[in-house]
Amino acid sequence: MPKGYWIGRVDVTNPDTYKNYVAANGAAFAKFGGRFLVRGGPFEAVSGSSRARNVVIEFPSYADAMACWNSPEYQAARAKQEGGAEIDLIVIEGYDGPQPTTSAPPQPANPASE
Repeated sequence: MPKGYWIGRVDVTNPDTYKNYVAANGAAFAKFGGRFLVRGGPFEAVSGSSRARNVVIEFPSYADAMACWNSPEYQAARAKQEGGAEIDLIVIEGYDGPQPTTSAPPQPANPASE
């Protein structure tokens, strides 16, 4: 089963208010198996727009990611940051399909070289 992810881009506008949110959101993430893969850190916007802070949270499944978003615990934490940040957030299902390989793809036969 594919995992679920929250991908957030954040501009903190009021650090004190945002700290209240950060202090409160951990209970919801723990309840639904959320785990930070990215939490701030240096980055370079190589294409398109960006915000000052980036966050990626992994959940056991897309259903868990959505359940966390909709939970009373998370909504209470979210209410504590109102006015403290501008946030773009998506909840997305991960990908479990084939991945690129390091081996070269088969080359078509060239009848002229035979």
